[in-house]
Amino acid sequence: MVVAASITAEQYLHTSFEHDAEFVEGRIVQRPMPTWEHARVQGFLIRQFWPLEDSNRLYAVPEQRVQTRPARFRVPDVCLVEKPSGSFGRRIVTAPPYLCVEILSPEDTMTETLEKVYEYLEFGVEWVWVIDPAYRTGQIHTRDSIARVSDGIFQTDKFSVNLAEVEF
Repeated sequence: MVVAASITAEQYLHTSFEHDAEFVEGRIVQRPMPTWEHARVQGFLIRQFWPLEDSNRLYAVPEQRVQTRPARFRVPDVCLVEKPSGSFGRRIVTAPPYLCVEILSPEDTMTETLEKVYEYLEFGVEWVWVIDPAYRTGQIHTRDSIARVSDGIFQTDKFSVNLAEVEF
């Protein structure tokens, strides 16, 4: 994680990055570059979530800025959200997504990942998945529980996906 000098939230929102960064209390936090396996899981999840748009009015988006607090913007690898309001090209998610997914990269630490998980849950996100693409394992977090996933099947109260179907 590389942290840049202090800037304002407004400056962050008007800045683009080659690989979008997060904004935490006045600092730009660079995210690790995704690996092939990370990208494959991300694409797989988007394809699996696409049918939910019609039935649940949830939109599957990769790397969408989510404002979890006034001075915090996170960028989950994938999230399921209701369509945000705002002007074209300036929409950000300010309401809790239904699901946020963090796909681990080799540079990610558990401390940083859990900080994001707890932040999402405090913000009101119902489900948070942490996926280790190397082993197709991870965790499912809700406000009330943490479940270990060892069989590759990640689920919510509405659907499940099986990471065994991802081809690397």
